[in-house]
Amino acid sequence: QVQLVESGGGLVQPGGSLRLSCAASGSFFSINAMSWYRQAPGRERELVATITSGGLTNYAGSVKGRFTISRANAKNTVYLQMNSLKPEDTAVYYCHARVLDITLMNLEIWGRGTLVTVSS
Repeated sequence: QVQLVESGGGLVQPGGSLRLSCAASGSFFSINAMSWYRQAPGRERELVATITSGGLTNYAGSVKGRFTISRANAKNTVYLQMNSLKPEDTAVYYCHARVLDITLMNLEIWGRGTLVTVSS
């Protein structure tokens, strides 16, 4: 079984920063793209940022220039550095990974989410 565990969420004031982490564990052959999604109350889950195994990144327009996604392949970990946070960034943030498991099946794995609240 492959698992993703997020950490780093919490309460922060507008204009502040947070860094989310997501570590993959279990038995797998490789991890391809890793992404962060978020879901605000009453809204659909949306893609925030993606990073490929080669380091190519893509961001939602609403976070471009404020958020940075990165990964440490040796640690099977992806990060999301969030700066200049706004109240509208409040959401549960989910880690997602495309994994090639040990049987060479492509899997999509989700973490359980971590809550980010931006409020004064």
